[in-house]
Amino acid sequence: MAELDSQPKSIQSIYAWYSENKLWVNRRYQRKLVWTLEEKQKLIESVLKRYPIPAILLAEREAGDYEVIDGLQRLHTLVSFIETAFPTTDGKLFDVDQFVTAKTRSVEESAFAVTPGSKLSAREVGTILDYSLAVSIMRGATNEEIDDVFSRINTYGHRLSDQERRQAGVRDDFSSLVRELACDVRGDASSDVLNLSKMPSISIDLPMTKHGYDVQAEEVFWVAQGILRSTDLRDSMDEQCIADIAASIIGGSILERSKVTLDEVYQSGTQENNRMARCLDGYGVERFKAEFKYCLEQIEAICETQEVRKLRSILFSRSNTSPFPAVFALLCVSFHELLFGEKKKVADYAGIKAALTGLDRRIQTGKASTARSERRKNVDTIKGLIRPHLIDATHKDIYGDHTSLDVDNIIRRSGVEAPHYELKQGFLRLDSSRRVDATVVDKILKTICAIANNGKDRAGTILIGVADKEQDAMRIQALDQVEPRRVGNGQHFVVGVRREAEILGESSERYFGRWKADIRSSGLSPALRNSVLSSIAYADYYGLGVIIIRVPEQQEVSLLDGRVFVREGDETVEVTDLARTLEVGKRFQ
Repeated sequence: MAELDSQPKSIQSIYAWYSENKLWVNRRYQRKLVWTLEEKQKLIESVLKRYPIPAILLAEREAGDYEVIDGLQRLHTLVSFIETAFPTTDGKLFDVDQFVTAKTRSVEESAFAVTPGSKLSAREVGTILDYSLAVSIMRGATNEEIDDVFSRINTYGHRLSDQERRQAGVRDDFSSLVRELACDVRGDASSDVLNLSKMPSISIDLPMTKHGYDVQAEEVFWVAQGILRSTDLRDSMDEQCIADIAASIIGGSILERSKVTLDEVYQSGTQENNRMARCLDGYGVERFKAEFKYCLEQIEAICETQEVRKLRSILFSRSNTSPFPAVFALLCVSFHELLFGEKKKVADYAGIKAALTGLDRRIQTGKASTARSERRKNVDTIKGLIRPHLIDATHKDIYGDHTSLDVDNIIRRSGVEAPHYELKQGFLRLDSSRRVDATVVDKILKTICAIANNGKDRAGTILIGVADKEQDAMRIQALDQVEPRRVGNGQHFVVGVRREAEILGESSERYFGRWKADIRSSGLSPALRNSVLSSIAYADYYGLGVIIIRVPEQQEVSLLDGRVFVREGDETVEVTDLARTLEVGKRFQ
């Protein structure tokens, strides 16, 4: 049983924990950063006025680290204010020069850049740093106890949206499926447990409240296609839409669209919850995730055929800005039943686009349309419109990191979890010779070995066909006449490898074979080499072509030609001393 230790902690002490990477966030139950600027400023104002603020609840982890159970928004607000992320209501910024720990992080560690502007007085800085927070620490808590506490906390006062409430503290395969898929589609996928400092990388910037977070709401599929408003993402309406679609497909029959029905799917022990668990066991989590993402990819391709149009402008005959998650759910179920239930594939994207134009005039969208029977009629109508533009097919392999959505998420995660990812534009030189750079393959092999040595239960990925410098992307555009696709917050550009195959006079298959042959003939440890070869894949990615080299989890230290390599941040280095080699070995104990 967990023990509760309550003690006051100064904001200065909390920031010290933060700077030492001792504060962690479990995404399985925690929300994203969602506070508005006004909410943040009010908290800082309360501190300056020495008003009381709610307590912080942490759970002690191994090695003296702490997992945030309650108070994520408050904690991040405090540390980000110290790092000059936003001003007070009267435009004053924290004076970093008055706080050695923050100044060291900024100057010596380059952890953040100080924002120029008017500063708080030394007295005000002291008030903030000396302010005592009520902090309670759960010691020896199990995952089940943490889940239960989080669930109870977030029922008091009904602070969460309906979907956030459903997901809070729930730990089953269905809720995990919905959460993980939502992260994939939004572009904020990451490992389950993140350091508090990384939360801005997986949080959403809304158009009217820019906080400098990495995920731009207007670029997320749901908002870009007009299915949801940007503010709906903050309330997890995207997860609610996915839950509706997933339950309807996996459960074998379309759900009635209602709060009560979806509540029963989530509520542990109910008949519907038990039925969904059995259905998901039979269907398979990974299978559904791959099929769902493939359906989204096909819908997006339809929108981009000929003249690029938002899905909303295609489906609705009258111009409007209303979200339409209910109609989108029907469209997604229709595509799934045709592509996977009837084993079809799209033959005419333009034909489907024309057939779906003005869909709102052909289906029932009023209050009666939420009933199960009416939703079924609507799905059958949509399928009738789409079916003439499909042909019979045996599906290509989509059950891996093969969809464009998967590639985008790998690229985004590379910025958050650098030791586990690597991006390369290809192996042709970017000078006028366009010759093969023999050093690139050697670097890739060393990186494969290094990622494998990150430790037990640690996997990673290398993408070939992605430039991580804008100047390289622009150079490739000029040399190869390809239009790079920008991914994430403008930091990475997919240039593809099909262009290299064409320069070499090879098919994409033969070019792909070059990489496999180099790995097969390498001096990588046999277990690592074989596992990489069995999982390496080629993704079409909007016709550009990307090679995905998965580095599966290894059970022992891996070698390349008898040498040990490791990752240090986003760099690959060789281990040459015995002590460091033994340290790598401990990662697999």
